[in-house]
Amino acid sequence: MRQVSFADFHCSLARSLEVIGDWWTPLIIRDLSLGLARFDDLATNLGISRNLLTARLKALVEANVVERVRYCERPPRDHYRLTAAGRDLVPILAALTAWGDRWVTPPQGPPLLFRHDGHRCTPTVCCAECGQPVNTKNLRVEPGPGAVPGPGAQLIDRLHPEGAARSRNRT
Repeated sequence: MRQVSFADFHCSLARSLEVIGDWWTPLIIRDLSLGLARFDDLATNLGISRNLLTARLKALVEANVVERVRYCERPPRDHYRLTAAGRDLVPILAALTAWGDRWVTPPQGPPLLFRHDGHRCTPTVCCAECGQPVNTKNLRVEPGPGAVPGPGAQLIDRLHPEGAARSRNRT
């Protein structure tokens, strides 16, 4: 079965999923953020085939989410580490993990606990302006400068026809 490509979508979420949307990639990023860096350690921890891990790491390197760093010349050996883009994903994955702890936690309880500045915490998504948690009651969307007609942007006209029309007139 072929995976649909979101590369041409006019939607930041869809384009993000193009980079990190397969099942293995968030787990690879999690493991890198927790200190696993060598290919064999990642393969063993995840139980992923070497071919699949190679393909996922190659895609993450090409997307500038992960970088490959040579640590030994003879024999040639590399390890992997998160780039700034990869590090920016860690809080998002932590919030997704917190969602999992709340709604689909294993019977024994959460496998990981989070700490922030010395205290236990539950990661949440908060507004960068006011610091308050973001939820469906207080979050609204409006067309942005990239709100142009195209794949993944059809709902903009339905949600905000006047805003989408203004965006189209700017182009």
